[in-house]
Amino acid sequence: MDIMTLKRRLEKSDKKYLWHPFTQMKDWQKETPVIVSEGRGSFLKDITGRWYLDGVSSLWVTVHGHRKKEIDDAIKGQIDKISHCTLLGLTHSPAIELAEKLIKIVNSEPQPPKLSRVFYSDNGSTATEIGLKMAFQYWQLTGAKSKKKFLSLNNAYHGDTIGAVSAGGIDIFHEIFSPLLFKTYKAPSPYCYRCELGKKYPSCKLSCLNTVENIMKKHHKEIAALIIEPLVQGAGGMIVSPHGYLKGVRRLCNKYNILMIADEVATGFGRTGRMFACEHEDVVPDILCVAKGITGGYLPLAATITTEEIYKAFLGEYKDLKTFFHGHTYTGNPLACAAAIANLELFKKDKTLRKMQKKIEILKKGLSRIAELPNVGDIRQKGFMVGIELVKDRKTKAQYPLEEKIGWRVCCKAREKGLLIRPLGNVIVLMPPLSISVSELKMLIQITEWTIKEVMGKF
Repeated sequence: MDIMTLKRRLEKSDKKYLWHPFTQMKDWQKETPVIVSEGRGSFLKDITGRWYLDGVSSLWVTVHGHRKKEIDDAIKGQIDKISHCTLLGLTHSPAIELAEKLIKIVNSEPQPPKLSRVFYSDNGSTATEIGLKMAFQYWQLTGAKSKKKFLSLNNAYHGDTIGAVSAGGIDIFHEIFSPLLFKTYKAPSPYCYRCELGKKYPSCKLSCLNTVENIMKKHHKEIAALIIEPLVQGAGGMIVSPHGYLKGVRRLCNKYNILMIADEVATGFGRTGRMFACEHEDVVPDILCVAKGITGGYLPLAATITTEEIYKAFLGEYKDLKTFFHGHTYTGNPLACAAAIANLELFKKDKTLRKMQKKIEILKKGLSRIAELPNVGDIRQKGFMVGIELVKDRKTKAQYPLEEKIGWRVCCKAREKGLLIRPLGNVIVLMPPLSISVSELKMLIQITEWTIKEVMGKF
């Protein structure tokens, strides 16, 4: 069977049998999909042999590039030993070794060690769901039984399971499920470009923190935890919080005796230029949720990391039923743990974070050119996390209506030039692999700039 015949057959079967995530399938039926057959470095190859630059790290997960030999070899080596073993009543060396490495990494200097226990799961949604349940049960076990609610931010995204959606704040994703959700307290998003309080940074003096404090002051006896995406609200549109906001949130949680859950599913493992976003403001959460980049983009794995104080609250006699009754079949899967261990070792071997710093500046410089384009309202960048917000009118910040699908138009045009990116509404997201070369990074910037000019010229 020749390639084009195979391509047509696969396209037909895809549209007949598959239901894609976050995809309007009526539109999908009209599209000619890219059928990926191979990956190498910063690129993906489709079934016809055409290569594309992976501009979003295969949905924010690829760290050291596709087909990284060290991770490939780690998985192959683990297959020769065992591919799965439950952690319910058993344990295995990859899970143990990875947990030890994670604890050493999250307790970075200059902070004294605080986080000490790792609970594995499969993805970001489960990591945050576990964090919420841990926080809730912690207070039940320690006598503060009124602390049953949570505080989160508008524009937040913490996953797609019911608890994670309850803590979310993006109506386009979450509103339809409102009858299924538990109620949470909501604080304004630190979205300076579209400030909910109608103020300007820095003259606002972080007024949004005052609103957080007002909620805490009134309801702290009911609030078990605050959950936050540190520094960058990813799915909300790459919203970068102003300096000092995260530190202020930590201070308020301490003041009102509220646990702080840091959802670093998207921001963790180097995306912001530091291993974890919390490091930028010397913040240590009570519960840290990680996933996505943990295996370098190879296999599903997540971890919820917490303090010894929280862990000890669950200790008791069998009859006391203090156990954390939560788990997943593939919790701590050996193959995924082996990939994660190799991934973490590569950060040191390849000097990944150090090499990123120059590339972050190159990206910043390239984005400054794009910022001058007439329909670019705001560009938000933290490390390799970028959101380019397109607007109909820069003065009024008027948004394009949904029916114009402006984000999708830009991303589809970029595909023609060999760049794969995805939008969040009117926000174009760039999040390349940390290992991307300088020449590849310049290619990413150039195609993005050209694409926006091309599409905007027709509106």
